[in-house]
Amino acid sequence: MKAQIIDGKAVAARLRESLRERITRLTEKGNPPGLAVILVGDDPASRVYVNSKRKTCAALGIYSEEHALPGDIPEQALLELIDRLNADPKIHGILLQLPLPAHLDADKMLERIDPAKDVDGFHPVNVGKMVIGLESFLPCTPAGVMELIKETGISISGKECVVVGRSNIVGKPQAILLLREHGTVTVCHSRTANLQEVCRRADILVAAVGKAEMITADYVKPGAVVIDVGINRTADGKLVGDVHFASVAEVAGWITPVPGGVGPMTIAKLMENTVISAERMK
Repeated sequence: MKAQIIDGKAVAARLRESLRERITRLTEKGNPPGLAVILVGDDPASRVYVNSKRKTCAALGIYSEEHALPGDIPEQALLELIDRLNADPKIHGILLQLPLPAHLDADKMLERIDPAKDVDGFHPVNVGKMVIGLESFLPCTPAGVMELIKETGISISGKECVVVGRSNIVGKPQAILLLREHGTVTVCHSRTANLQEVCRRADILVAAVGKAEMITADYVKPGAVVIDVGINRTADGKLVGDVHFASVAEVAGWITPVPGGVGPMTIAKLMENTVISAERMK
C-alpha cells in the first residue's frame, strides 16, 4: 500500500479536545451549550447517527435533548416542536435528522429552524452566506472534509479538485468550500461524460456519490488526495465507502478509510457548531 491514511478519528479527537475548554467556560458562566436532535420514524441508520451524537454530547458536557417522534407525525406538530426549540434559551443547536418520511416536506421543516440555531448549516440563509463568503454555520460533513484535506499539509490553492456527487448536503457545499480555498473545482454527477477521465485529473478527489466502491484505481491520479464520504453496506453487511479502498490505496498519495475517516469529523464539526452558537448567544 502506497497511500498514507488520513485518520479521521485522531483529527476528530483533537477537535473535541479543543472544544472542552470552551464548553467549560460557557458552563461556568451558566450557559452550557445545548443541542436538540429531532428523529422522525425508525430509520435504522438515522438511529445509529443520533445515538452517536448523544454519546459525544455526554462525553463533552454538552446538554442534549432527543425528540423521537412517530413516523406518521402530522406536519403541523413537527413545525410546532421546531418553534418551541427555537424559543428555548437552553437550546443553541437544532438538528433535524434526515431523511424524513415522505409526507413531510424536508425543505419546509429546515427553513423553520432559526438560522442562528441551524448547526447543520442547511438553512437557505446559512447556505447563501456560505456561498458569498460571509460568516455562517458550515455543513458538518464538507467542513470536516476540509479539515482532513488540510491534515495532509497539501495546499488546496491552485489544485485541481473534483467532487463526485452534487447533493445539497455534501456535493454542492463541498465544491463551494474548496472554491473558497482557491481550488479549481469540477463537480461530477450521473450525467458527467468521461467521468473516469475527469476524476483522473484531480489532485484532490472527493467521492460523495452513494455507490459502494464505485471509484477504483483507474479513476485516480497517482499521488492524489482521496476523500471518501460514502457509507454503504454490501450484501454481506460490510461497511464500505464510495472508493474501492484496496486498489485506490495503491495509487493515491493520501486516503481516508471507511469507517474512521469522514464520519467522526462530521460529528465533531456538529459539536463545534453547537459551541459556536452558544458563544454567539451568550
